Amino acid sequence: MKISLSKAGKRFNREWIFRNATIDFHTSNAYAITGPNGSGKSTLLQAIAGMLQLSEGSMELTVGSKKLSVEEAYKHITFCAPYLEVIEEMTLLEFLEFHNQFKAFLPSFNAKNIVSEIGLEGAANKQIRYYSSGMKQRVKLAQAIFSDAAIVLLDEPCSNLDIKGIELYHSLINNYCKERLVIVCSNDPVEYSFCQTILSMAEFKSPIQKE
Repeated sequence: MKISLSKAGKRFNREWIFRNATIDFHTSNAYAITGPNGSGKSTLLQAIAGMLQLSEGSMELTVGSKKLSVEEAYKHITFCAPYLEVIEEMTLLEFLEFHNQFKAFLPSFNAKNIVSEIGLEGAANKQIRYYSSGMKQRVKLAQAIFSDAAIVLLDEPCSNLDIKGIELYHSLINNYCKERLVIVCSNDPVEYSFCQTILSMAEFKSPIQKE
């Protein structure tokens, strides 16, 4: 599995968020996209996920020698970010079982043992709207990491997590993501310490930010 960006750029109105991003991301590797708040990390990650359309350049996702269409690509991608919503009227078990209808879990996993993996057995039958922000972030990590997808995209994955939550995050990465392509957007080394390749958003800034 490989994601290739070629001279990719994104702008909103007349302001360029990033330009000339030419990068290859390969499976079984972890990459960090770093930069201060407002530098465009999330925008770049959302473009990689297909959530935003590029303003210039191109992106290709290939499996072996086969190029995947936009319609096929989403099947291979899972995404976690603190700003994404979960269905708060559902219990955790209901939410995971609902999610599983759209994107299957990793082999041998079901909703109950995923709940156990993220340490929320005591809240499995409680509506998610009553969860703390840290508990909700554990749910978002679970739906991303335990989905059977080759590409895991994580935007500030430790947001709202306490020390135990951060330890859980690293355990999930170590146990379930080594053979996958992982991209982490963060300005906190705690979140991307396992990444082999560090990319800075400063590399993708045009000297002239507006046209």
